[in-house]
Amino acid sequence: MSNLDDYLKKYKQQFEDDLIELLKIPSVSTDSQYVADVREAANWVARQFESLKFDTEILETEGHPIVVAESPPVEGAPVVLVYGHYDVQPPDPLEDWESPPFEPEVRDGNIYARGATDDKGQMLTHIKSAQAWIEGNDNGRLPLQLKYVIEGEEEIGSEHLHDLLKSNPDRFACDVIVISDMSQFAPGQPAVTYGLRGIACFELKLTGPRQDLHSGSFGGAVTNPANALTRMMAALIDENGRIQAPGFYDDVVPLSDRERDQLAALPFDQRSFMEQLGVTDLNGEAGFSTLERRWARPTLDINGITSGYSGEGSKTIVPSTASVKFSCRLVPKQDPTKIAEGIRHLLTEVCPPGIEMELVESHVSPGMLVDVESPFVTAAVNAIEKGFGRSPVFIREGGSVPIVSAFCSELEVDALLLGWGLPDDNTHSPNEKFCLADYHRGIRASAHLWRELSRIPVET
Repeated sequence: MSNLDDYLKKYKQQFEDDLIELLKIPSVSTDSQYVADVREAANWVARQFESLKFDTEILETEGHPIVVAESPPVEGAPVVLVYGHYDVQPPDPLEDWESPPFEPEVRDGNIYARGATDDKGQMLTHIKSAQAWIEGNDNGRLPLQLKYVIEGEEEIGSEHLHDLLKSNPDRFACDVIVISDMSQFAPGQPAVTYGLRGIACFELKLTGPRQDLHSGSFGGAVTNPANALTRMMAALIDENGRIQAPGFYDDVVPLSDRERDQLAALPFDQRSFMEQLGVTDLNGEAGFSTLERRWARPTLDINGITSGYSGEGSKTIVPSTASVKFSCRLVPKQDPTKIAEGIRHLLTEVCPPGIEMELVESHVSPGMLVDVESPFVTAAVNAIEKGFGRSPVFIREGGSVPIVSAFCSELEVDALLLGWGLPDDNTHSPNEKFCLADYHRGIRASAHLWRELSRIPVET
């Protein structure tokens, strides 16, 4: 790897300049005023692949483009699919940024810009590592075939990539998927994420009287939808944090003693965690640690409530409607359809007379687990040790990346979830950042990963 290492050192500044150039493009996928910018970002990514002589195509969709590229096949070596996204979240609120979100600024070893860690910086590490192999290696070739899928709709649900994956899975055929769109465990402590929770989102809508009523004249004579809403939602969770919907825990795979011991051994400071969040105490499902609750147990959380009057002063009414948006984080093996049936059954059961109930289901994705004993995971561990100078720990992630589950199920392969970011990178928030040292370590780890994976024998 000496030639590669020399190349990485020589072009260190160029790699940073390229990242800055990409971060300047305001590729906000959810806002129609940025359509041209999203297209510009797709073109920028495509040019990166074209400069490496990869077979490159920009796939048009009814939404934003998908960039696909691949290097030549290598007989006897695995085929690796690399997924990432070039779209970003809206930068609002702008007044909370210390520097403009699309004018990248380096401060204290970090680069600040929208998309720095989610996912432009992390995604780019896997392109630059391929560049190092091709331009910095004597034979100018990669040791295995890489296929890239870089989309522009991850922040809005990846609808068109899901459709493409279902209609043409052969196009993405591979032996393993590599994704870097998550975090290390802590500064200086890299990690391999081996599990993701899934998600199921709901909106409960309650309707009572045909219009808002005077609470003095009608209060106590009709069912108040807001009162009903609070009682119904309270019925979903007991005082021990257990969700009461029928069958909710039927398919939950318990954490093994080994997993619990591994999580307990992580250097997690609960007091610092509380200070970071600005809370005075933690709470959740009884019998489980904070990390277990965050990463490996299912949840139900209210996301927002709407009803009645919320303006200045008071308005004494019985509101005619009430609604709540809530979501469940699901662990592997839980079926979102079964979960929805159980929740609907319980809410119907506790809905009081005089109230019409509607439960709307949306945005579902199952959880997933990776076999940590697989040779692909072993290869990733070895590569990260070389790139970061330290062995990674194994963690789960409480959030959901729906396209990961789709890739794994449709292609019947495992994913390597390798985060180069940090937990305090302000993802989706003002002052998003990415540590430049980790950017370069990520490139080096990725370059080593291609060699480590190429040594795994596969059937041809």
